[in-house]
Amino acid sequence: MASIRSLVRPVSSRAAVLGVAILLFGPVVAPFTAVELSSATALDDVLGQNFTAGSNGAIAVERDGWSATVVRPSSTDVAASQNFAREQLEAAGLGEAEFVCLVDLWNRESRWNYLSVNTSSGAYGIPQALPGTKMASAGTDWETNPDTQIRWGLGYISGRYGTPCGAWAHSEAKGWY
Repeated sequence: MASIRSLVRPVSSRAAVLGVAILLFGPVVAPFTAVELSSATALDDVLGQNFTAGSNGAIAVERDGWSATVVRPSSTDVAASQNFAREQLEAAGLGEAEFVCLVDLWNRESRWNYLSVNTSSGAYGIPQALPGTKMASAGTDWETNPDTQIRWGLGYISGRYGTPCGAWAHSEAKGWY
């Protein structure tokens, strides 16, 4: 088995930071919980990492000359994203039931984390677009703007499933949408 040292290099880009986060924290970079933070802290002795939780919810990781900061969206960011999605659905004439289905769907997919990456498939962002570059059709800022990801995701859902509840039903039946 490869050592952590052989797998990790100095990081300088968002993609590299996401890679380090995936290596350290698991297959999906999603909002971290207190349990995950304490588990990460418990790895200090085993992996030789120094984990520090910042006041902004970021987790800084340092080891042998390299460092990375993993930023998670705050609960305010998630609430803002959900409010934006609700407004988009209302503008399309869709009601609260469709919003509930969308929340369930994207909670399952990404926990509304615009930086979420699925390492096994490469799916990215709130709607878990595969590949993530598809979202460029909604805006050049697709990697970092939750609103762009939401607009793209709602368009995808509309074109393929009709409504968020249609997408949710498919996800429930197949395990993906």
